Amino acid sequence: MAENKSAPLTDELYAYVLANNPPLDPVQRELVDTTHAQLPDAAGMQSAQEQGPLLAFLVRLIGARTVLEVGTFTGFSALSMAQALPADGTLIACDISEEWTAYGREAWAKAGVADRIDLRIAPALDTLRALPAEPHLDLVYLDADKQNYIAYWDELVPRLRPGGLLVADNVLFSGQVVNPEATGAAAAIKEFNRHVAADPRTEAVMLTVADGLTLARRRP
Repeated sequence: MAENKSAPLTDELYAYVLANNPPLDPVQRELVDTTHAQLPDAAGMQSAQEQGPLLAFLVRLIGARTVLEVGTFTGFSALSMAQALPADGTLIACDISEEWTAYGREAWAKAGVADRIDLRIAPALDTLRALPAEPHLDLVYLDADKQNYIAYWDELVPRLRPGGLLVADNVLFSGQVVNPEATGAAAAIKEFNRHVAADPRTEAVMLTVADGLTLARRRP
């Protein structure tokens, strides 16, 4: 039987984790706070605060220069990754909402990284299929509509360079992935997780970060 060694994540322990992670800078903090104040009903779509420093760490770790994000919302994760890119790096941000991404545009400009972010307002599958077909992406962050996760995966993996990373959010879906009667988005995530585990093109690990993160590396 597998032994669960995870510490129960109480509010106090979560605060401790945040206190011992790289702190959000003033622009990041303002964007997080503004999102919760202006969009209280949708703010849960924002990546968890600890994911910003983690994504930035991964960008730096692999020396990423070309990053793609599927699902930008108000731009916190895009901001975090763009700040970690070199000055000539590029982040393609895919979303369908001009309203939500307007908050991101403002924050990106304040942080001085707007020139690194190419925001494309269109259905993400259309954007992905218009990209060059050859492997050229260093890192991808997938945090969009769950029913299309497999379709996004199948467009993205061939475009990842060998050694490139694909980071998928919400792979635990609030614990609903263990519900045998899961439907809708939860069922889609369960099928996505099976799809990833069976894909020989990548090696992947699932982590209990926030609502679950899968890190997948394109095999050479």
